[in-house]
Amino acid sequence: MRLTALLPVRSCLLLVVVSVCVQQVHGVWPLPQQLHQSADRGCLSPQRFSFTYGRDSAAQTGCSVLDAAFKRYFSIIFPDFTKGSVINDKIFILGWSNPLTYNLSVSEGQAVLRSVTVWGALRGLESFSQLVYQDDYGSYFINKTEIVDFPRFAFRGLLLDTSRHYLPLHAILKTLDAMAYSKFNVFHWHIVDDPSFPYQSRTFPDLSNKGAFHPFTHIYTQSDVMRVIEHARMRGIRVVPEFDSPGHTQSWGKGQPGLLTPCYKGGVPSGSFGPVDPTIDTTYKFMESLLKEVKFVFPDSYVHLGGDEVSFACWQSNPNVRKFMEKMGFGKDFTKLESFYMESIMNMTAALNRTSIVWQDVFDYHERIPQDTVLEIWKGEKYQAELSRMTQAGHRVLLSAPWYINHISYGQDWRNSYAVQPQNFSGTEEQKKLVIGGEVAMWGEYVDATNLTPRLWPRACAAAERLWSNEEKTLNADLAFPRLEEFRCELLRRGIQAEPLFVGHCKHEYDGL
Repeated sequence: MRLTALLPVRSCLLLVVVSVCVQQVHGVWPLPQQLHQSADRGCLSPQRFSFTYGRDSAAQTGCSVLDAAFKRYFSIIFPDFTKGSVINDKIFILGWSNPLTYNLSVSEGQAVLRSVTVWGALRGLESFSQLVYQDDYGSYFINKTEIVDFPRFAFRGLLLDTSRHYLPLHAILKTLDAMAYSKFNVFHWHIVDDPSFPYQSRTFPDLSNKGAFHPFTHIYTQSDVMRVIEHARMRGIRVVPEFDSPGHTQSWGKGQPGLLTPCYKGGVPSGSFGPVDPTIDTTYKFMESLLKEVKFVFPDSYVHLGGDEVSFACWQSNPNVRKFMEKMGFGKDFTKLESFYMESIMNMTAALNRTSIVWQDVFDYHERIPQDTVLEIWKGEKYQAELSRMTQAGHRVLLSAPWYINHISYGQDWRNSYAVQPQNFSGTEEQKKLVIGGEVAMWGEYVDATNLTPRLWPRACAAAERLWSNEEKTLNADLAFPRLEEFRCELLRRGIQAEPLFVGHCKHEYDGL
């Protein structure tokens, strides 16, 4: 079998052709928009199989993203056969706005994959890899298949928290691999928080020197961050960093004296500190310098600024803060003080030509939010009403509230994630278009490298399908179960330690330990 990639120069159409040797039908996760299969199948020979660019393709050998993907997917498709080809390297830029539609046609003698962009081609290669299967004698087969596919939502994210527990680099990279298998395209890196500041800043090295769990072993160096960004880019995944403030900043204060608000008790400082102090100029100078560095290190056009769960008790206790409140005419409404801070930070971000993402608290406090700011919903079960309010105000929205899968329960809780309907709220069609996607969140209170992968997978796959596939075709969890069970076994075969969905077995059990 030969796979040829053709990207006509003028139309920027990517065509990948695969040549094949002629009853079981295999599914794809997440489910393609249109999928037609027959029982007719062709046999694949690793020795004869190749990926080839079409003669008229704009992408040719030297396209680093596809060259590397061809090599990677050869090993995935033929795990028992290790011979590969040499790959040349070249820079390629990822863009969210590029069309991601791909067409895959598998017939007798060849398969053809067409896509407008390399990013669509990556998703098509993933689908193709899932169509290949082995019989009991080790022979490889693929059924005749026609696929037309594209994502339902542009933003299909997954959040990792690397502050509450440090996640070693290999755990993050493996997560990115599994994300690509499930067609997630945004890694939301909640890199710092109250417990620790593992990001090694060039501008403010004491933030990690004094704020990390350990200044040498529990940090992400600049080269670590670059490796994560590049590993993600090669798999069509964006990296959106989050530097959450003014709350969730206890670790920041250890390396940046004067940043946090001193708390008072009985009219004198208590020795403890609260959120970032929003009343002094040095705070804004520090944040501007930090955000400039973030822009330089993280190339994505989005940065997450947090803005959630700010406790006002310390601000209320501090006489200097109360004087500032009086001077600004805020009275005793501390939500106005947080609004003052967040508006300043969002304006800084806009001046750096970056778009802010913030948690829903920023909207709930009636802050003056730049119109292009993306709002993320994380609170509770009544997220439908919040979706209505935010979209009515004209803001783009991300949904994560029903996908906090760090919360676990006995049984098949993936079904709860699968039942979510992101656009099922009161609003116009124009409002519903403002829901640009959502993300799975894996907060780190009880998660580190020992249990990250089995807790994420295959549970995160439920949200992956909801964000990619046609909702009307994927509402029945019972129908989805066999396909997800098969995909979970495929994850095991690829070295992802995905936990069981229920009683049963996989033909190739996990052997990575």
